[in-house]
Amino acid sequence: MDGRILRSGDRVGVEQEMWSLLTLYQLLRTVMVDAAESLPGTDPDRCGFTIAFQTARDQVVQAAGVIADDTDPVGVIGRRVLASLLPPRRPRVSTRKVKSPVSRYNGRHEDGRPDHSRTVTGLDITVLEPPPPEPALPEVTRHDRDALPEDRRRERVLALLQEDPHRPWRTRDIARHLGDVTLSTMYKQLNRWAARRLIRKAGPATYTAMPFPSTPLPGRKKR
Repeated sequence: MDGRILRSGDRVGVEQEMWSLLTLYQLLRTVMVDAAESLPGTDPDRCGFTIAFQTARDQVVQAAGVIADDTDPVGVIGRRVLASLLPPRRPRVSTRKVKSPVSRYNGRHEDGRPDHSRTVTGLDITVLEPPPPEPALPEVTRHDRDALPEDRRRERVLALLQEDPHRPWRTRDIARHLGDVTLSTMYKQLNRWAARRLIRKAGPATYTAMPFPSTPLPGRKKR
């Protein structure tokens, strides 16, 4: 963005402007790849994004009409990009690092990567399955005023937290575990129970069981 500020003043306008910027970015990248593929053996990394962006901007500013030409598949932007290709990049496997001029210590840790660039001869790709969707929370809270004391929501939450007193539970996870309360109601009830010191608030929207008070055993008095 180079310091550019979005002009929209509301959320809908900001989203629309962001989508337009992302669409423009993808279109320019597509033109750069098409231009590189028009010259066999050309690495797309040699295409300059700044040149493609400035050429597209000049066409808009100059209001120059572009006529489709089947003999010129890359267009004006593609020709400008091909005319100013960047020098080939050297192969790089190791991560980039910046040496600190004031540090006496080597900032590179032993992470198994080589110290010098090597030619990439193959890639191993692992495709991970997406996690199953989380169950949706109910839209209406089920009141439990007429339920038995042990079946009320407060008692169930206390029993859940006491199963693992050191585990921090998020409000959303507790609501999903119960399955009969909205997230808004769960926030209010947990805050109220934490204020009564029935449970302990361990962080933002995170709760744990209240630790049992440790009462020391009465010792024998010294004479």
